[in-house]
Parts: sequence; structure tokens; C-alpha cells
Amino acid sequence: MPKETAVYTHGHHESVLRSHRWRTAANSAAYLIDGLRPGMSVLDVGCGPGTITADLAALVAPGRVTAVDTTREILARAAEAAAERNLDNVEFATADVHGLEFADDSFDVVHAHQVLQHVGDPVLALREMRRVCRPGGIVAVRDSDYAAMAWYPEAPGLDAWQELYRRVARANGGEPDAGRRLHSWARRAGFTDITATAGTWCFATEDSRAWWSGLWADRTTGSDYARQAVEGGHADAEQLEAIATAWREWGARDDAWFMVPHGEVLCRA
Repeated sequence: MPKETAVYTHGHHESVLRSHRWRTAANSAAYLIDGLRPGMSVLDVGCGPGTITADLAALVAPGRVTAVDTTREILARAAEAAAERNLDNVEFATADVHGLEFADDSFDVVHAHQVLQHVGDPVLALREMRRVCRPGGIVAVRDSDYAAMAWYPEAPGLDAWQELYRRVARANGGEPDAGRRLHSWARRAGFTDITATAGTWCFATEDSRAWWSGLWADRTTGSDYARQAVEGGHADAEQLEAIATAWREWGARDDAWFMVPHGEVLCRA
């Protein structure tokens, strides 16, 4: 079976999970919600700590959701999220999206949020997602685009962050600007019925600025990404600390604004 050929840049540091646990179907999968119906079967690829998974499970109940990720550690957190909401229609398993261990035509919906930017072969991953999706079903994929992220006021430290993150992610075998490529990748994977859209997150309130800047400041100095940046020779500890300081200073500005764009594709199998 194929194996992952890219390193997950972020890891599962608390600052990463702080971001992932904020995600819901409403703020991260709104483009898919209208296509969901009670009784559907869903495969959630790269479920992380399971907050989106839990929302999907509630929307398709009594249908079932199979949530997969690469490590049992993160799946345990996702199971806790489902249990907290008393959801009994979710099951969990480890998986490699390059070689999913499910039969052809197994699911009505196959969903992946912020996954393809981290895999070694996104076209192969989409072919696998297409294979396990029933004819007439939906493959739904959403990924951010780091080069298109925008913020105000201008901050050289955030420019340095953007350039550094993209360099580290590509050194790990990923594509940080995946959002703009999803439509092309889906076509190369054999899909012909594709609805391509875009969505954004925006952080402009005092609380959301503090949250977003704080988690990225912490991620820049304490996560797997920070370790990889140093070990790969992309930055040293002093440079990372300067970027973290820039994040905190930007987040303290009353007029600060940050936009995260995402590419989205709904593909009919």
C-alpha cells in the first residue's frame, strides 16, 4: 500500500490543537452542508481533534461517520469530542489517504479539511477519495492558501513568517498554497463534475486577533514546525522568537485584520 510521503508540518502541539478545536462545520465546511442528508455515510479524512467530525455526525444521523487520521493519539481526542456530544454514530481508524483501506463505493460523502496541503501526492489522494465514494456521491475538499493570506497593518515579521512557513512546508513535501490548486488537482484525479468556490476566515475583533496571533506566536517557538525550521536550517531560535514577537505585536493593534483564504471543491463521483 502507498505510504505518506510528506511530513505533517504542524504536529499536534497545544497551539495547533487550539486552532483545530475552533473549527466547526459552519466555519470550515459551509460549502458542503447543503449537500448533507440524514442517513448518509461519511468518511472524514484527516479528522484531527474531531470538532468538524462531530458536526458532520450530527447532520447525517442516523447515518454514520468514519473518521480517520494518521495517529491513534489524535483519534483519541476526536473520540472524546464525539463522546462529549453523546454521538454514537462515529467510528475511528488510522489511515493513509494515499491508500485508503476501504472498499470501492463505500461512502456517500468523502470530506477532507486542510489535508491535501500536507500530503506527498494530492492527486493520488483525490483518486483514492473518489474510489471509495459511491457513484453520485460527493468528494469535498477545502485547503488554505498561505501565499494569498493578507493582513494589516504591514508587519515585516509576518512577511518573514509567511516566507518561512512556506519554505518549511515545501521542504516537508507539502504544498502550502494548496487552495488555488484544488480545482486543477481534482481534474487530474479524474473528476469532471466539479464546483470550485472559495471561503475565508477573518480575524479582526479584539478577541479573535489575540487568539490567532497568540496561537501562531506559540506555534512559531514551541511546535513541531519550530523544530523542523531549526533542524532543517531554515531559521534559528533567535529568528523564530523575533517572528513570535511580531505576531504578538500585530495582535495587540486595535486596527489589525487578518484574512485566511481557502480553495474549496465539491466533486461528484
